Amino acid sequence: MVELVWLIPALPLAGFAVLLLAGPRLGEPRAGWLATAASAGSFLLTLVTFGGLLGLDSATTGGAGGHGGRWFVSTLFEWMPIGGLEVDAALLVDPLSMTMALFVTGVGTLIHLYSVGYMHGDPKYSKFFLYLNLFLFSMLMLVLGNNLVVTFLGWEGVGTCSYLLISFWHERPTAATAGKKAFVTNRIGDFGFMIATFLLWTSLGTVSYAGLAAGAPALATGTATAVSLLLLLAAAGKSAQLPLYVWLPDAMEGPTPVSAMVHAATMVTAGVYLLVRLNPVLDASEGALLVIAIVGAATALFAALAAVAQHDIKKVLAYSTVSQLGYMFLAIGSGAYVAAIFHVITHAFFKGLLFLGAGSVIHGLGDEQDMRRMGALRAVMPVTAVTFIVGWLAIAGVPPLSGFWSKDEILLAAREQHWLLWAVGLVTALLTAYYMSRQTFLVFFGGQRWDDSAHPHESPTTMTLPLVLLAGAAAIGGVMNLPLVGDWLVLEHFLEPTLAHAHHFTTPTWQKLLLAFGAVLAAVVGITVAALAWLRSRISTDKLEPALLENAFYVDSTISNFVGGPGTKAFEAAAAADRRFVDGAVNGVAKLVRMLGEAVRPLQSGYLRHYASGVAVGAVVLVVWLALRGVS
Repeated sequence: MVELVWLIPALPLAGFAVLLLAGPRLGEPRAGWLATAASAGSFLLTLVTFGGLLGLDSATTGGAGGHGGRWFVSTLFEWMPIGGLEVDAALLVDPLSMTMALFVTGVGTLIHLYSVGYMHGDPKYSKFFLYLNLFLFSMLMLVLGNNLVVTFLGWEGVGTCSYLLISFWHERPTAATAGKKAFVTNRIGDFGFMIATFLLWTSLGTVSYAGLAAGAPALATGTATAVSLLLLLAAAGKSAQLPLYVWLPDAMEGPTPVSAMVHAATMVTAGVYLLVRLNPVLDASEGALLVIAIVGAATALFAALAAVAQHDIKKVLAYSTVSQLGYMFLAIGSGAYVAAIFHVITHAFFKGLLFLGAGSVIHGLGDEQDMRRMGALRAVMPVTAVTFIVGWLAIAGVPPLSGFWSKDEILLAAREQHWLLWAVGLVTALLTAYYMSRQTFLVFFGGQRWDDSAHPHESPTTMTLPLVLLAGAAAIGGVMNLPLVGDWLVLEHFLEPTLAHAHHFTTPTWQKLLLAFGAVLAAVVGITVAALAWLRSRISTDKLEPALLENAFYVDSTISNFVGGPGTKAFEAAAAADRRFVDGAVNGVAKLVRMLGEAVRPLQSGYLRHYASGVAVGAVVLVVWLALRGVS
């Protein structure tokens, strides 16, 4: 069964090819259903491959992490036999790659299905699904790649597709700018990825994950630390960590299914996956994990503060995504790699649900996105309201929903790393509960604030069915890391073969319960404050939305002002210097050669007697020179 792994990315690639050749002729909705079928087929094949992985004998196969476990490599062809560098186009089937592929294809299929209804009537309907299939193919190559080079292929693919999808409505100047912003910001992270790959190849002579895992303990501490920090730079670009987060809030200019695809199931999780995949290198470093934890904690708190004062329904979720990604980096920096992947999965469920729910609201209100013009929508959009509420409670950390379990593990790991990291994580949890409650109350509760001409209505079945399924996953998804079915199927034990060292909590049970109670209390306080402010009007809301937070600490506007002012002048000066000195030097050399050519051109007269005379003169000069040397 595991030998079928190549079909997993092949199906969305085939869907892309068909839509590229015949998309406009297929039209609506056949183009959408074709893309959805390709994604659904990929999900089914992932389930089959996952079953095959479980059937492998863990006692006789080697683990990708070097500790024994289920894994299989499918080599498609020899890609780069260059000297000592041998890179195969190969796919890796192991617990980590299958875990990622399952939720990428599963949630991706629901987003495809949702898009069939959401993109109805768009003049570029087939092109949207063409990009969506290519996006899914690229993400699958990223998580299934057997080495850093294949992963980088998928890494660049999702970056390109994100540009195409974010700027899909490029007729809007803001959408075109947002796409370029995402593309340029991610190039900074790509630099870190490439240099880290070069360092690992130079040090260990391999780029395959099995080879890197086996050789990582032998890395010099300085090299491992440098590589880890470069990987952090790469991950910060894709997963929107400080200071490279600026592209993600603007990415809301794309269609809402793109927001769900990019911010929940695919691209933003790539950085987290990369760090977890190379956990043996991180473990061999000195101080890198603490830096990752600090970056994650700072990002989580920063984005949560920005989210509390946003008015655009999608902007709230965008900053929320940045914050939740910070939680994942905090988990990685605390050595809790399983907790990071656990939160990646639960986040895909509840954040995918919240984005699609927001899209349903926008669809029902005729493209309205300002929450101040919503309210009381639960009566006219009951399915959207109920499912959105499930996502709200899950991300707020209310037990027993999925978000509680994954967030609690991260907070526990942060407490064992340093109490200050735990405190930042706890405050962020409180803020998360507050701003998500504020959003839910503004959109679905209170009085009507939309115009009577808006005529809000429930979305079609193609949009509500994914909401219901994601709501179910967000509600019960936490059981995947609880020993309810069998100890071997618990996510923690399932992923252990891919880890250099399994993380074991040392906190006593009574302290774990106390910390869990603190996390629940933070959620309750956040929800209560939001209810008092936005439902009961007992707290002045003006004080809760200062301009500093509404403008996200003016970071984005400061960058824009710099680029549009001093930055533009600096770029123009650099371009002028390039024209004057670099181009001048090149053109000067060419001019000198041309002048020399013109100077010797008379010697090439075309007359034989001139050439014979020249040979004779040259011979005389040569004889005289030899004679003089003999005399001396």
